[in-house]
Amino acid sequence: MTFRRPDRDPTRPVYVISVAASIVSVHPRTLRIYEEEGLVCPARTPTNIRLYSEQDVRRIMWIRHLTQNLGVNLAGVRILFELEERLGTRILERLYDEGTTAERSEDAPPAKTATAAKV
Repeated sequence: MTFRRPDRDPTRPVYVISVAASIVSVHPRTLRIYEEEGLVCPARTPTNIRLYSEQDVRRIMWIRHLTQNLGVNLAGVRILFELEERLGTRILERLYDEGTTAERSEDAPPAKTATAAKV
């Protein structure tokens, strides 16, 4: 039986913007841009300080992966997130799997073909 600590709730907002930015290796301004674009919605304290949860951090990592590795712009990221919500499927996981498979095949040496030209 696994015991889950109540303070490890992935939806609980705990990271201020500077900490969240350092976790995902971006500038805090980048997180503000993601919020302005509607890609992430951090919680706010009564004094209006942004607080990010583990889920927010994971979402930001997905955004970074899509933009940096797959070349998707922020509008495309928003559409992918909306599609995933509407369809209830894991579109992003499939894209990630396709991307890592493609990277592995590029790194591998070319396979020898059995039908080599005979002279």
